[in-house]
Amino acid sequence: MDVNPSPHNKPSKEAMAAIMAERRRERDDAERQRPIVQTEGLEALKRLLPIAQGSSGQSRRVAAFLLGLYNGIRFPLDLTKLRGLDQEIFNDFLAVLRMDHIATQEVHTYFQNGGEIWERLAADWKIGST
Repeated sequence: MDVNPSPHNKPSKEAMAAIMAERRRERDDAERQRPIVQTEGLEALKRLLPIAQGSSGQSRRVAAFLLGLYNGIRFPLDLTKLRGLDQEIFNDFLAVLRMDHIATQEVHTYFQNGGEIWERLAADWKIGST
């Protein structure tokens, strides 16, 4: 179905009602999943931060990802850099992204002195304009 119908190609009232009902179901499903998404995302975030603070081959990419969530304008992320991630780290990225999508709070605020921690990541890895 055309997402932006022209005035000459309007969907029927029944079609619009079906679209709206499906959107309500999707919203309700997302709301039911919110606690799971939040828990899984926070657990993943807690695994990712020590990696970003470390010195493994994945550390800089994890730091760049976390900084991109912290301030995407200041710390833009080239998504092609994520292609070489270990599968577990990639899965954690997805979990954190799902959590951040519902945005109950910013990622750095899950940690005491999170702003300072994220700024230290930027300085240590020389990412963005600090």
